[in-house]
Amino acid sequence: MTQTSDQLLSAPQTAGGPRSHVENLWQRIALAVLLVGTAIVYIWNISINGNANAFYAAAAQAGSQNWKALLFGSLDTSNFITVDKPPVSQWVMGLSGQLFGFSSASMLIPEALMAVGAVALIYGAVTRLSGARAGFLAGVVLALTPVAALMFRFDNPDAVMVLLMTVAAYCTVRALEKASPRWLALAGVALGFAFLAKMLEGLMVMPALAIAYLVVAPTSLPKRLLHLVGALVSMMIASGWFVILTLLWPADARPYLAGSTDNNFMNLVLGYNGFARILGRSGGGARGGASGPSPEALDAVSGGRGGGMGNAAPGIGRLFTGEFGYEISWLLPSALMAFFVILVSRGRRPRTDVIRGGALIFGVWLVVDALVFSFMSGTIHAYYTLAIAPAIAALVGIGVAEMWSIRERLFGRIGLAAIALTAGVWGCVLLQRNSNWLPELRWVLLAAVLIGSVGLVVTSGSQRRILTPLLIACALIGGLGGGTAYAVATFEQPHTGGSPAVGPKAQNSSRDGQSVGASGIGGSGFGGSGFGGGADSSALDSMLRTTTTRWSAAIDRSSAAATLELGSNTAVMAIGGFSNDPAPTLAEFVSDVTNHRVTYFVEPTQTQSQSQAPEEGGDRGGGKVGGNARAGGGHSDITTWVHAHFTPTFVDDYTVYDMSSYTA
Repeated sequence: MTQTSDQLLSAPQTAGGPRSHVENLWQRIALAVLLVGTAIVYIWNISINGNANAFYAAAAQAGSQNWKALLFGSLDTSNFITVDKPPVSQWVMGLSGQLFGFSSASMLIPEALMAVGAVALIYGAVTRLSGARAGFLAGVVLALTPVAALMFRFDNPDAVMVLLMTVAAYCTVRALEKASPRWLALAGVALGFAFLAKMLEGLMVMPALAIAYLVVAPTSLPKRLLHLVGALVSMMIASGWFVILTLLWPADARPYLAGSTDNNFMNLVLGYNGFARILGRSGGGARGGASGPSPEALDAVSGGRGGGMGNAAPGIGRLFTGEFGYEISWLLPSALMAFFVILVSRGRRPRTDVIRGGALIFGVWLVVDALVFSFMSGTIHAYYTLAIAPAIAALVGIGVAEMWSIRERLFGRIGLAAIALTAGVWGCVLLQRNSNWLPELRWVLLAAVLIGSVGLVVTSGSQRRILTPLLIACALIGGLGGGTAYAVATFEQPHTGGSPAVGPKAQNSSRDGQSVGASGIGGSGFGGSGFGGGADSSALDSMLRTTTTRWSAAIDRSSAAATLELGSNTAVMAIGGFSNDPAPTLAEFVSDVTNHRVTYFVEPTQTQSQSQAPEEGGDRGGGKVGGNARAGGGHSDITTWVHAHFTPTFVDDYTVYDMSSYTA
C-alpha cells in the first residue's frame, strides 16, 4: 500500500515505486549534507584549541611515541604514571599521532570525526524508528548542541565515551526490531569499550537499553532475559580483558594507575572514578583526602563562573543553572516533553511497538543520567552533560515526527506546539541571562516560536495545508535558534585547560548575575595549561631537552608535568599524579635520583602557584624557593628532601634543582 506523507515521517522507508526511489535519493542527499556539513564545521580551524587540555595532550603525545604508553594511557614516554582515566581516548589520539605525527590537528581531528560518527548513528537510529526526516532533525540537533560543539573538538575522553554510548543505543534499536541477540551483544561490546573510556559514566546508559529490550523485544520473556545475559557477558569481555591485563602485568613494569590507592584498576573504578564521584569523595586521591575545589574557591579564580566546573548545588534544577544551562539545557525541557507525549501517543500500541521502544531507550537514558548529574555530590564539570546530548536529540526528532503524524488530532498539534514552544521560551530565558550578547536575538526567536507554535494549533483545513511549511519553519527557528547561536559562538572561540566552557567571548557581560572572570566566556578555565599546569618557559624547555636521563625532570602533579612534556618533548616524572597518588615514595624517588634516572626537580614559583587551581591551596612560604602550593600534600617529604640536598636556581617562573651529580 502506498505510504502517506504522515507515514513517511513516522516510519522507516520501504522499497516501492518511483516515489520511493525519489524519496530515497533525497534522503541520501540530505544525509550527505548533514554529515559533510558536520565534518566541515567541527574540523574547521580546530587547531585554534592548541593542546586543549594539556593533561590529556601529554598522554596523546606519549602514546604517539611509545607503545607501552599508548597501551596504558601513560602521561610520559618513560611510563611513570597514567592519566586518571582508562586509555581508549588515548588510543585514538595516540594512534593518530603515530600515523601523522603528534600535533594539535592529529590529536583533535579524530575527536571531530567522532561527532560525525555520533550524528550518523543518531540519524540511523531515529530514521529506523520514525523516518528520515526525524533522523535528519535529530542529527542537526546533536550537531548544534553547544556542549557537543565544545567537547567534540577537545581532547577529554568524553567524546569517545559518548560515541560508544550512541553505538550501543543504535545497536539496541536494531536489536528491538527482530529480538536480535547479535545486535544486543554488539551493544554490550560498545558499552564495554565505553567503560574503558570513562569507567562507570560510560555504563549509565545501560539501564535504558536493558529496560527497552526487556519491554519491547518481540520474543518470549525467557529469551529476552537470556539475550540480556549474553549482552552483559559481551560487555564484560570487551572491558575485562584490559582489567586482567593490568592485574597480570608486573606492577613494576608498567605505569602506576593514577587515581588508585594501591595501583589496582578496580580500586580506581570503585573509588576515585566510581561511586566516590557520585557520593562526594572523589577529589582526595590516595593520600590527600581533600574533596576538591569548593564553589567559593572556584568563584575566586573564575570571577563567579566556576570555570565551567558546574559548581551549582546538587538538586533537580542543577542542569538548568549556571554553566550547565548554557551547555546542555537548551532543548532539555523539550526532550522531556517529547518523551511524555510519545508515551501517551503510543500508549495503546502492542508491547512490541518499536517507536515506544526507541522512546524508552533515549528517554530512560536521559532521565537516569540527568538525575545522576543533578544530585551527585562529587567533582562534576558541566561538560559531563555531553553524555545526554544524543538522548535529547533523538527524543526531539522522534517526538516531532510522532506529533506530526497525528497532527489532524488536537493532541498532535498541541504536542507539536508544546515541544517547539518549550524550546523557544527556555532559549529566551537562557539568552536573557547573558543579555549583553546579541540582545535582540531572544525577542526574534521568541516571536518566531510563538507564531509557529500557536499557528500550528489554531489553523485548520486548507489554511493548515498552505501555512504549515511556514509555521514549521518559524517553530524550528525559534526552538533551535538559541542553542545554535551558542554552538556557533563556541566554534569560534579557543578552548584550553581543564574546564572549558561554551558560548561567546566575554564582552563586559554577566551570566546569572555574576561577573565574568578573566577566563572569559568560552575561556580556558583555570591554570591555563590545565589543572595546575605551569607557565610555558622556553628556557626551561631547552634545559630539559639536553638531559639524557630516563626522566628529564620531576615536578609535583600531572598537569604541571604535562606542560613541561609538551614544551620540551621529554619524559617528566609527575610526582603524586593528578590527585596526590602514593607514587613515588620518598625511598623510590631517592633511588631514582641516586641511580641518575632523573636530572632536575622543578617547582613553580610562589607567584605562579598562587594563580593556579584552587585545590592547590596552601603555601610553604620562603620567597621563590618552595613556592609550589601543592607540596603541602602527601609528598612534602620529597620536596623537603630536595630542599635539604640541592641548591635552587631560577628559570623564568620556575625554581629548578639540578640533581645530576648526587651520590648517596
